[in-house]
Amino acid sequence: MKILVTVKEVAHVDDEFEIDGLGIDDRYVTYDLNEWDDYAVEAAVQIQEAGDDVEVVAVTIGGADTEDTIRQALAKGADRAIRVWDDALADAGLLDPETKARLIAAVAAEEDPDLVLTGVQSADDGFGATGVTLAEHLGFEWGAVVNALDLDREAGVAHVHRELEGSVEELTDVELPAVLTIQTGINEPRYASLRGIRQAQSKELAEYALSDLDLTPADVESPLEQTDLYEPESESEATVFEGSAEETAAELAGLLREKGVGS
Repeated sequence: MKILVTVKEVAHVDDEFEIDGLGIDDRYVTYDLNEWDDYAVEAAVQIQEAGDDVEVVAVTIGGADTEDTIRQALAKGADRAIRVWDDALADAGLLDPETKARLIAAVAAEEDPDLVLTGVQSADDGFGATGVTLAEHLGFEWGAVVNALDLDREAGVAHVHRELEGSVEELTDVELPAVLTIQTGINEPRYASLRGIRQAQSKELAEYALSDLDLTPADVESPLEQTDLYEPESESEATVFEGSAEETAAELAGLLREKGVGS
């Protein structure tokens, strides 16, 4: 059995920062594995540990500077990894879910996985659509926002628990091959051990350009364009009471009476 798990490097911005053109000044930014993808990696590795002959392959879209992040997936138990990048992708700018799904689908066509796990969304763009769009490209069954997973390999079915809007929860079976988008809280992602980190350095990390996937620059022309970046002005009507508990309680009571509370 082969599991393809998608991972993404995301930026974390300090509370205080400065904008530089269309981005945040690098002094205020750190990069790490996307939180939702961390849970997806853990789900894949747990399936691997529970059965025999299971290969976990991590795939990411990103330049050479994302290597440390994808090697986190290798350090946590993925067997090998694939990084997709090309000058045309750098020129494309902000990639929409359709473009990302097309790229990952091309990798999946080479790998022929039985199961694809993605995070529900990324902490930066937050589109939340790449996983289900990927399923459409592959012609796979899919389950979104999965917060519990029981895989029956013999029957070729994933028993999933899905978290829906309005506090609705769904239990359903998804036939393999399938794409599942993994929600935070489904498990407890492990920390990479020192041994795992050392082993990750020797695990295979293949690099694919567009031509390796039979794609052209025209295939990755995103309809999205970033035109500006700014920090929105914040407005607050908060009233801060200072003083002893008796003083502030009296002030608060007076304010509530003015607002008609209790009348």
